Amino acid sequence: MLNKRFYSLLLCLLSVLFSFSQEGKDSTSIAVDKELILVDQKALTKKEIDPLRPSKAAFLSAILPGLGQAYNKKYWKIPLAVGGVGAGIYFYVRNDKQFDRYRGAYKRRLAGFKDDEFYNIVSDDGLIRAQEQFRRNKEVSLLVTIGIYALNIIDANVDAHLLQFNVDENLSLSPHYQYNEMENSSDLGVTVNFKF
Repeated sequence: MLNKRFYSLLLCLLSVLFSFSQEGKDSTSIAVDKELILVDQKALTKKEIDPLRPSKAAFLSAILPGLGQAYNKKYWKIPLAVGGVGAGIYFYVRNDKQFDRYRGAYKRRLAGFKDDEFYNIVSDDGLIRAQEQFRRNKEVSLLVTIGIYALNIIDANVDAHLLQFNVDENLSLSPHYQYNEMENSSDLGVTVNFKF
């Protein structure tokens, strides 16, 4: 009986030694078929970076709001830039006209005339308050217009910088999910690729 067990154990060991084994797949290695790697020639060609492009876009946008956006081919931003600066100028001119109306009426009352357009409607104190309000609105309109004008220039400059930013496949940040069969667990992470 002992010989029977010994021979059967010996037979199992010999069969294991002489049998062919398959190469196991390691969970950390990635098999890459060399024939499947095809490099697109467009990916290998690099674009020339024009270092003066951002300053030219900012200069054009400073000359005429929206011109820098047109230079960057961001045509949808042109109405925003022109409309923002135009609205600021409109409200400045409107508040300036109202200020001049109330200022002229107040000066006529101080001169002793009683024929201004607000004579029976607005008191002298009301004319003073209206002048202060329209002056304040005029100053706020001017500040908003200058701010929108500056944002227009900054947007054209930053947009021209970002157009030259390299976003091809040689620079990539991609999430990955990997199942580890040995530990019966999964790994979640981020892969950073930087190829020269």
